[in-house]
Amino acid sequence: MIKCITAGTALLAALAASGVASAQAPIPKQTISAVTQPLPTSAQFTLVDVPFLREGLPKASNGQITVQLSSHSERNLGGNEIVRLVRSGQVDIGAGTLSTLSGDVPLLDGIDLSGLSPDIGMARKIADAMLPVANKELERFNTRLVVTYPFPAQVLFCRQPFASLSDLKGRKIRTFGNSLVDLVQTIGGQPVSIGFPEVYSALERGVVDCAVTGTGSGAAARWPEVASHISDLPLSWAVAGYMVNLGWWNKLDAGTKGLLEKTFADMTDALWTLGDAATRDGIDCNIGAKDACKIHSLAAKPMTEVKATEADKALVRQIMQSTVLPGFVKRCGARCGTVYNDVIAPISKVEFKP
Repeated sequence: MIKCITAGTALLAALAASGVASAQAPIPKQTISAVTQPLPTSAQFTLVDVPFLREGLPKASNGQITVQLSSHSERNLGGNEIVRLVRSGQVDIGAGTLSTLSGDVPLLDGIDLSGLSPDIGMARKIADAMLPVANKELERFNTRLVVTYPFPAQVLFCRQPFASLSDLKGRKIRTFGNSLVDLVQTIGGQPVSIGFPEVYSALERGVVDCAVTGTGSGAAARWPEVASHISDLPLSWAVAGYMVNLGWWNKLDAGTKGLLEKTFADMTDALWTLGDAATRDGIDCNIGAKDACKIHSLAAKPMTEVKATEADKALVRQIMQSTVLPGFVKRCGARCGTVYNDVIAPISKVEFKP
């Protein structure tokens, strides 16, 4: 269970409070449906979605808005259905990782390529810069991104010890998204595609040797019970987004739309703040560092932290440029290479060269 907000997440509390100011324009009585995080125990759900959406919007609208909020697991979803759910109007708001949603919209994968952003600051700059371009693509699917956010740094959890990426050759590694598959194959691992809810049992039974997820996401899913070592090397940030049904959004009255726009802006700040704080906190909770564990639950079976070497940091960066980026353009098309060079390369300082 996620801990209550502590001093370590005081900024989130302040942002949540700012997101529930009273609406200025009249708002009609309505119910909004939203399906957001993979698990109802994740910090993103308990510390952001619940206070901003389930509690904040009804309060700010003086009870005019009711939000039916649920997680992927509560709706028996794998996550890759979000674009289709929102597009069809089955839900008004849906959230999912962009790499997962890229099966429908390949350009989205370029926002969070494995090895692209060594730190969360660069990840946000790229996501902000790509938002207008992504929304032009999503209009074809009757959807629009209204929030982008990261999960904690995506790192390796393994059942057996390792000291560097070279130790992972031959190991079966749970991956998600095409670019992570490219990265894992290049270091000699065997990528295995498994949905997040099934990873715990896969690690427990030895179906996979290692798995990649967020530091805090692994803590929330109790992975320390089935894995012994955790890396601190960010392979990506699992940048995700909340999208709305465009037809529904365009028909909203001015009062509701204005309140939602403010709420989404505040949620964006809160979620990026949380992604940063939860990255180190997830590691600290997983390794049993009691005094530093503020957001997630302390692991009953502490893991061993594997500090990234400078050589491994450089290797991930080199693989991104030589393999991951060309692989993305090959799947997405030449236009995506042009978009990357125009929008992302000035931030990443890595250019795509055909």
